[in-house]
Amino acid sequence: WLTSDNMHHQWLLLAACFWVIFMFMVASKFITLTFKDPDGYGAKQEPLILTAVTKVEEVHVPEEKHWPEEFQPTGKAFSGNLIRQPLVHMERLELLRNVCRDTALRDLSHTAVSKFVLDRIFVCDKHKILFCQTPKVGNTQWKKVLIVLNGAFSSIEEIPENIVHDHEKNGLPRLSSFSDSEIKKRLNLYFKFFIVRDPFERLISAFKDKFVHNPRFEPWYRHEIAPGIIRKYRKNRTETKGLQFEDFVRYLGDPNHRWLDVQFGDHIIHWVTYVELCAPCEITYSVIGHHETLEDDAPYILKAAGIDHLVSYPTIPPGITVYNRTKVERYFSGISKRDIRRLYARFEGDFKLFGYREPDFLLN
Repeated sequence: WLTSDNMHHQWLLLAACFWVIFMFMVASKFITLTFKDPDGYGAKQEPLILTAVTKVEEVHVPEEKHWPEEFQPTGKAFSGNLIRQPLVHMERLELLRNVCRDTALRDLSHTAVSKFVLDRIFVCDKHKILFCQTPKVGNTQWKKVLIVLNGAFSSIEEIPENIVHDHEKNGLPRLSSFSDSEIKKRLNLYFKFFIVRDPFERLISAFKDKFVHNPRFEPWYRHEIAPGIIRKYRKNRTETKGLQFEDFVRYLGDPNHRWLDVQFGDHIIHWVTYVELCAPCEITYSVIGHHETLEDDAPYILKAAGIDHLVSYPTIPPGITVYNRTKVERYFSGISKRDIRRLYARFEGDFKLFGYREPDFLLN
């Protein structure tokens, strides 16, 4: 009797276990069906990931998970993780590297890291940043950012305009002021960046600023440099008006322009190539900003350098960075194709290195 009773209890217990398992399976199925995303969210994630990988492959990024060491930004915000860097900036660095390898453009893309180049690079030791100055591309604002970071002023608004370009008072040391070993150390370890702009539009800006408006009262441009260009390059000697853009273009496009450049000294920084200013094929820059996309690039640079919590880039007036195709075409409309082609030949490295297309008026 006891044996029969024990077996009865065992069967009841076994049945109860099966019932619990069955109910659990039903409940799990119900939960899965009830809470599954109706739009297939999980299924949609895979194409997004695949798309990102495809884009990276299209720009020929090496197969490793990280950039090669020489192309990794050294800022705190980006520790080499490829996926966290916007593709546009990776593409710019990749394009730069590919053009630097192009032997046909070697003379237009390479230059020695001379004192002239080192004089263009400003140093912020406190935050390990190097900034190469490319005039007529909004550099005044970046200088203000570095002046604040170096501690000379507590905010950008406090910096007097006459101090920004006074290198005796603005607290911005140049890289050339350090010893060779200190220069090498900073070039290897610091976050490095510079800004570019459509090369022809930059030349127009330099011409207007130095020879037409001259807002900072730098009389040597009108009274010394302009007459030198006119004497050498003006076709109509009887014309007495000041330097014209046509004269300027003819001077810049002359393969023998250097004999005048030597006389003009460092004033030529406003119109020499980005290659001559910053040696982008010799120095491994972390980020290359574009004036045309500065609204996006400025915050990215601050974040990549790890300083976005310390300072903001000054407000950019609406429309000021937009490429003005009509203005460029108007300035070049009265200039011979020969002179424009010679000018392009000199600045072709800048066009190719930074992804600017050859002007339409040269193709027509």
